[in-house]
Amino acid sequence: MIPFLGRVDEREQAMWIEMLSNNMPDETIVAFADLTDAQKQNCEIAIVANPNPQDLLSLPNLKWIHSLWAGIERIMNELVSPPFSIVRLSDPELSQVMSEAVLAWTLYLHRDMPTYARQQREKSWIEQPMVKAQDRRIGVLGLGALGRVSAQRLAQNGFSVAGWSRNPKQIDGINCFYGEDGLASLLSQSDILVCLLPLTPDTTGLLNEQSLSHLPEGASIINFARGPIIDDQALLAKLEKRHLSHAVLDVFMQEPLPESHPYWANANVTVLPHISAPTHPMSASKTVAENVRRYRLDGTLPASVNPELGY
Repeated sequence: MIPFLGRVDEREQAMWIEMLSNNMPDETIVAFADLTDAQKQNCEIAIVANPNPQDLLSLPNLKWIHSLWAGIERIMNELVSPPFSIVRLSDPELSQVMSEAVLAWTLYLHRDMPTYARQQREKSWIEQPMVKAQDRRIGVLGLGALGRVSAQRLAQNGFSVAGWSRNPKQIDGINCFYGEDGLASLLSQSDILVCLLPLTPDTTGLLNEQSLSHLPEGASIINFARGPIIDDQALLAKLEKRHLSHAVLDVFMQEPLPESHPYWANANVTVLPHISAPTHPMSASKTVAENVRRYRLDGTLPASVNPELGY
């Protein structure tokens, strides 16, 4: 028996249980609230979507949990030294969906769509200079599963692409930087910066006044990672001074973004409602089912989160 735990509404919970059950006919997937005390003693696996940590801790023999999201920072923040392994969703479909969004909004900035939108409002007919894709330098922060595929997709579309990660990485066709010195180098040569980093203590506030100053004048930012990675006030100041030309933001410190937040009214900010790479239930359920099947077959545990790194 595998419990489903999540701070989601009843309709979404029922959808997930049905989808997961269809992909795991040999397993019994039930809502946590429907477990008896005796059944809680025998649960080795749990499938979660922003679970209540106390519910997880009430399963004494839990060996691992499988998150339905790629981002697991909320679980990591709420559980101190969890006695079980945490598996984040690593779904190839998610990487493709994210790379599609990264390409779409990179093209939006590359072809100067914010300027043309402003010109339309002003009824101004002006042709802007065009830059070839090969001359547009794109920097990708984060070269995990999502970042790697996104960087490759940008390169396949003719852009000059470089990437940065905490540790050394090698990706064909991508100039890879790492470490503190590598971050400054990447930023200094990024006309468009795409953030796909996980949220950890090390990445919180990483894009601040000092680091944003390394970007070339007129550069743009796309943040499809997590809101706290960017210092909001520093970004607004850089936009106000026109050191940065535009920011496409899909994630925020608080979501939904409060109506009073200055991003809403800033003509140099595009606000998106956290839609860059939504989890697809069918694809995610198949990924979870395959990981559970492999575990039942030979005890193989999927790649787990490193508690020290936070991802």
